[in-house]
Amino acid sequence: MSTSDVMQIDGDRLWASLMDMAKIGATEKGGCRRLALTDEDRRGRDLFIEWCRAAGCGISIDQMGNIFARRPGRNPDAAAVVAGSHLDTQPTGGRFDGVYGVLTGLEVVRTLNDRGIETEHPVEVVCWTNEEGSRFAPPMVASGVFAGIYDLDFALSRSDADGKTLGEELQRIGYAGPETVGGRPLHAYFEAHIEQGPILVEDGQTIGIVTDAQGQRWYELVLTGKESHAGPTPMDRRRDALLGAARVIDMVNRVGREHGPNACSTVGMIDSYPNSRNVIPGRVFLTIDLRHPDNEVLSRLSRAVEEEVAHIAKAGSLEFALEEIFYFAPVPFDQTCVAAVRSGVKKLGYDAREMITGAGHDACFIAKAAPTSMVFIPCIGGLSHNEEEDIEPEWASAGANVMLQVIVEKAGRV
Repeated sequence: MSTSDVMQIDGDRLWASLMDMAKIGATEKGGCRRLALTDEDRRGRDLFIEWCRAAGCGISIDQMGNIFARRPGRNPDAAAVVAGSHLDTQPTGGRFDGVYGVLTGLEVVRTLNDRGIETEHPVEVVCWTNEEGSRFAPPMVASGVFAGIYDLDFALSRSDADGKTLGEELQRIGYAGPETVGGRPLHAYFEAHIEQGPILVEDGQTIGIVTDAQGQRWYELVLTGKESHAGPTPMDRRRDALLGAARVIDMVNRVGREHGPNACSTVGMIDSYPNSRNVIPGRVFLTIDLRHPDNEVLSRLSRAVEEEVAHIAKAGSLEFALEEIFYFAPVPFDQTCVAAVRSGVKKLGYDAREMITGAGHDACFIAKAAPTSMVFIPCIGGLSHNEEEDIEPEWASAGANVMLQVIVEKAGRV
């Protein structure tokens, strides 16, 4: 069989759906702003459900607002094969992060309908709530509840910068569903996603076969000194919290480099108080993000940062509070699912490579509840979490074609 004989999705339809969804929360720079559980997120969810119902899917929504669109299989009691991702974005996000995986799952269902293909297992498309964690920390909290990592009450109590809780906002936008979170058997879970890095595009490869996910540790740090006048206070008598934060930022970067080449360490948020040009800052809040595919090395990274923060605070006569708010160990994806992705790539003849994801995804948590793997496609310049995030239409089609082969294999074509 030549690759041209292999069943494929409708690339024009997939691209049109991506562009239609991108209109919701569109930004001037060509990106998207659909923060979790905002009105824009509600509109995106509404459109997704409208499309799924038009494709003949039944809809169920759980208490975390996770949406499941189900295409029945011949065996109604069989566990579903599930594809999906998320629709929420970063504050200055792109058009494809997350949404590509959701609409790829929908396109697979549409293609099965077009071809009149029946599967043994039901096929479901899922949209997970609050994957990004940019409005409600931690990220992937809804898939985390599904997988038994977080407690439901903990997740619903997460609040944003304005004090609004996740549970309240689910109610407000009408997506606090009646279904229990979790306890829903999955035969397999697959997530298509842009790589969010430069490897595929720089190497000229179309598909990433994702075998593992990096472990992550997130910290929040508060450094407390004493605000005082910038003019009369001598340099040697200052307790400058922002100076301490600058030293922490430099240290975090250095520690990551020292544990290379696979370590990543980032300070992504900083808030200085009172934030006045002629006041020495008395309090600074900042975040620290540590990642590595080896849990032992990740632990060494954490210990190094914890020790250095204490040293920096002492040297600057500062008080500090360092709290780890998020952790998951490196995730090896299911070998049978990875093999299904390899098989799909081979059928289609795409250039591909095996790789580890450096980003967190809902798949990282769902892997604890069901056999799981991921399919990556390139993004231009390796750019993501940015309004200029972009992909080529043929890449979108290629990833969806692989997903189609994988879903049909796992769901069992009748």
